[in-house]
Amino acid sequence: MSNQYDVVVIGGGPGGYVAAIRCAQLGLSTLCVDNFIGKDDKPALGGTCLNVGCIPSKALLDSSKNFAHMQHDYHNHGISFENAKIDVNTMIGRKDAIVKQFTGGIAGLFKANKVKASHATGTLMGNGEIKLTQGDKTTTVTAKNIIIATGSTPFSIPNVIIDNNLIVDNAGALNISETPKKLGIIGAGVIGLEMASVWGRLGSDIVIFEAMDSLLAAADIDIAKVAGREFKKQKMDIRLKTFVKAADIVNGKVEVTFEKNGEQSKEIFDKLLVAVGRKSNTEGLLGDNCGVELTDRGQIQVNDLCQTTANNIWAIGDVVRGPMLAHKASEEGIAVAERIAGQHGHIDFNTVPWVIYTEPEMAWVGKTEQQLKDEGVEYNVGTFPFAAIGRAVAMNQPQGMVKLLADKETDTLLGAHIVGANASELIAECVVTMEFQGCSEDLARIIHAHPTLSEAVHEAALSVDKRAIHKMN
Repeated sequence: MSNQYDVVVIGGGPGGYVAAIRCAQLGLSTLCVDNFIGKDDKPALGGTCLNVGCIPSKALLDSSKNFAHMQHDYHNHGISFENAKIDVNTMIGRKDAIVKQFTGGIAGLFKANKVKASHATGTLMGNGEIKLTQGDKTTTVTAKNIIIATGSTPFSIPNVIIDNNLIVDNAGALNISETPKKLGIIGAGVIGLEMASVWGRLGSDIVIFEAMDSLLAAADIDIAKVAGREFKKQKMDIRLKTFVKAADIVNGKVEVTFEKNGEQSKEIFDKLLVAVGRKSNTEGLLGDNCGVELTDRGQIQVNDLCQTTANNIWAIGDVVRGPMLAHKASEEGIAVAERIAGQHGHIDFNTVPWVIYTEPEMAWVGKTEQQLKDEGVEYNVGTFPFAAIGRAVAMNQPQGMVKLLADKETDTLLGAHIVGANASELIAECVVTMEFQGCSEDLARIIHAHPTLSEAVHEAALSVDKRAIHKMN
């Protein structure tokens, strides 16, 4: 392996591996350093997202959704099953196979694009030097530019020790070998709600402890209300303003001590998932003389171009400011690669879409109605329910709505919020509209195929001007 490169990328997740490939495409000699170990105890590219995050969780969500539909929904279509069963180990095996396929795919992409890879921990030493540590062995490489893409790790909480057996983190929740009768979850964020969906569909009694006083505080309030009603129908017991004080192993179960309204109580669970958020991963990364500074929150300090406080060192993804989303990291990686090559890399942080893959799905982009009110922006609102969309009803998925927010004077689309079937795909149309600084009128004038779920977006756009066809305006 050469020890001099145009670019060294530290981290092989969706920010790092994408940045490395784009650098190589632009003719830059590139090394990607990553220390992730997969479930088979072998090096695995792809970071948290491909190994223990986005991809495996969606595999489990799809399996559990099919099982739940067999039990509860298919009879509406005249389809019946007797004693439907699911083999959890087969479900987990399918998930593992998908993960292996995609992590191996990155290795193939590296080879095709002539990106070198090193399984090691990278430490910045200053003056373009990176120390690579592999067990007891260390080597040094140098780079004209360095891209930090080391991602994030789960937060822990006091008096709750994760053993990934009875008390699990997001990785452990993906490898539970049998359906727990009663599953406790700390945190009603993306990970908590998605894992509640997986194991609740398979028969677990779900209790979610959430310290905040509202569900999905980052989402638009109307979307959160609709989602909350659906979660309640799915028998998720979501306890707001509830603080977990401790978790102890007692007779092979987890005894959780929690506090609500100043009173402490205890409850027993078969498993407990800790999903209270993530923090930037800088462990072992920064040498004393590297020149890279951290913020008060422990993130790497960067400017709007993703430049750190050290010359020719860049940082992207979960390790810097902004939402901890794989697609945000990827786009930052591409933009930085292009800036290193002398081009004008672009990313608009105002149009980063968010998605939660529960059922119904939730997706949004831009401002919420609460944010517009707080900022004193005058706006118009358009909404439309999926219950009035022929395709949604035919699919037996009429739950949810589309909500669009447009500037009152210019009609520029400021935010789009969807809860309902395929929200993760429908949001893309709104992202494109906002990227081109389009208006609700643009969406309203575009012909949408019938019958489709996208007609809900069309009708919501018409509703902004109080001219929706299929609802009372």
